[in-house]
Amino acid sequence: QVQLVESGGGLVQAGGSLRLSCTASGRTFSRNAMGWFRQAPGKEREFVARISWSSSTTYYADSVKGRFIISRDNAKNTVYLQMNSLKPEDTAVYYCAAGRTGYGSASFTEYDHWGQGTQVTVSS
Repeated sequence: QVQLVESGGGLVQAGGSLRLSCTASGRTFSRNAMGWFRQAPGKEREFVARISWSSSTTYYADSVKGRFIISRDNAKNTVYLQMNSLKPEDTAVYYCAAGRTGYGSASFTEYDHWGQGTQVTVSS
């Protein structure tokens, strides 16, 4: 059974940092793009960041550019999201996802395996 499991969420003050991890089991995703999305209460799921299979390409939503860094370790079947200078508006459930292709997309429809999510709460 294929599973993506996120960890690293929690409560942090504004300006602080968190590092999310997402580890896959059941199969390797070393040839798939990986992405992070988030969903705040009452809002639609939105794209945060994605990384190509070889880490050659990364892409960020404008709202997190310059503050968040996505990376991956294919040997560990794990993708990371380093979140710095956190703001209250970053509060959401964060989901990792495996893309259908090697380069991914900002559209959640291009991802076919999802984790269960991890809560990130940023207090002001």
